[in-house]
Amino acid sequence: MTFRLRAVRALVLLAGFHLMGVVLLSAMAALDWLLVTRLLTAQAAWLEGMVLTVTVLLAAAILRGMYAFLRAGRLGPVPHAVAVTPQDEAELWEQVRAAAEVTGERPPDELYLLAEVNAGVAEQNRLLGLLPGRRRMFLGLPLLAGLTVPQLRAVLAHEFGHYGNLDTRLGGVTMRCRKAVLHTVEVFREGSTRLHYAIGALYVGYARMFLRTSQSVARHQELAADRIAARHAGRDATAAALRNLPVLAAAHTHYLETYAAMGGPLEALPPVGEVYGGFRRLLAARTGERLAALSAGQRPPRPHEYDSHPPTAERIALIEKLPADDRPDGSGDEPAALTLLYDPDRMFAALEARTLPREEARLRRMSWDDLVMARAVADAEGWSRPLRVAVSRALRSSAQAADSTVTVRRGAAAEGVANDRLPGLEEILDAFDRGLLWMAVADRMPKPHQAARLTGPSARNFIRPKIFDGLAGMVHLRLAEAGHATPDIAWSGQPGLVLPEAWEKGMDDALDAAVADTPDTAPLRALLEAGLTHDIVR
Repeated sequence: MTFRLRAVRALVLLAGFHLMGVVLLSAMAALDWLLVTRLLTAQAAWLEGMVLTVTVLLAAAILRGMYAFLRAGRLGPVPHAVAVTPQDEAELWEQVRAAAEVTGERPPDELYLLAEVNAGVAEQNRLLGLLPGRRRMFLGLPLLAGLTVPQLRAVLAHEFGHYGNLDTRLGGVTMRCRKAVLHTVEVFREGSTRLHYAIGALYVGYARMFLRTSQSVARHQELAADRIAARHAGRDATAAALRNLPVLAAAHTHYLETYAAMGGPLEALPPVGEVYGGFRRLLAARTGERLAALSAGQRPPRPHEYDSHPPTAERIALIEKLPADDRPDGSGDEPAALTLLYDPDRMFAALEARTLPREEARLRRMSWDDLVMARAVADAEGWSRPLRVAVSRALRSSAQAADSTVTVRRGAAAEGVANDRLPGLEEILDAFDRGLLWMAVADRMPKPHQAARLTGPSARNFIRPKIFDGLAGMVHLRLAEAGHATPDIAWSGQPGLVLPEAWEKGMDDALDAAVADTPDTAPLRALLEAGLTHDIVR
């Protein structure tokens, strides 16, 4: 069957999808008329009422589905994006219009910038998706930050290719119809009654048949859109854009989780415009393999059952089979697509204002360095608290069991514990020297229920890393208080503290000695003494 015939078959099935509701309503109306006028007697009025109630509920479900189908693709407000006009961003609009022209499509009526690694075109369809309507384009600012201008041209041409009649007049129409059908199925899946589910099952089953039938048409349309993107932007630039998209998506997720959300526990935000704008700094610091490493080993997101996109590797392979056009892949010295904006900083700030919840937008703003330092201190306090609490309880138990002639040193520790003051680093090391680490402290460290049954070396090996982290947290706090640790945003690595050179070289070994089966706190004490009495070379 030719591509044209497959598209015609899909449109015939689409008409059946809509007519099914009309047929069901007509059949129920005829059944009600027969039951009321011919089959039921006056003595069976209760049965008449029950039948009418059921058919009304079924009709309501059908009408809801038909209404959803008719309204599929309606464009509503866009609360989480920034609208830009041709007067605002002339260069960006010029690229958008050029991509629309090369596909034979009209440019969008509206253009919105998002906080996502994404691009797309939404259209308000008419006549069940057969006719185009008002059109919007969405572009992610992170996408503009990560792609070069030639690569963005490829993405834009591909998105308009979804709606273009590239190989047949029915290709773009079929894509619109698929969106309308998918929208209707989602409406039925949200139904709350059994009758709604029963009617929805008919529509969902029919929709699956339509989507399976039109799948080859949709895949053909996607590949045709890739080809026209290659003609517009260049073969190599189109392939490079496809390779970069999953890398950028993984990098953006890492940025949001590691950097943008850094101030969450502190109820603080990065500087204005940096919640999303800081992603540019990560991209500048991590290039090539270091950027790709963020997505290494990650499974690609599971596609929708009826996703029209072929696998990315297959799309790239087909693009690379196209004849060479002597145009570069858009990397190298090509500027980032973000340079198409007049004032990217202002746009990132405007996007924050549109997307951040009101309560979150009111949080205090901190510089990246201050944010890193505050978060490092908060994390160190979190790591060290379980150890400090465990040592406090061990000291309290030891003090209560001691004779009234306890030494002054032990009495001072007990007095501090009695006043609910958690012990400091020196007191913890003193407790380790007294042999309390494995006799009393380890048993009081929090652990899962399953680990509570461990004994001997197994128990020690399980809890040792937590004690190590607790001591490391206290060391970080001590160095930060003394001014010997500095914040490092580390766009190319992991944000945290930069410790003095002596500590970077010797801290792990000193901590290992302190939490050994036979604790030796001397190396750690020596580092502490050197750090407090001398200027440490960084």
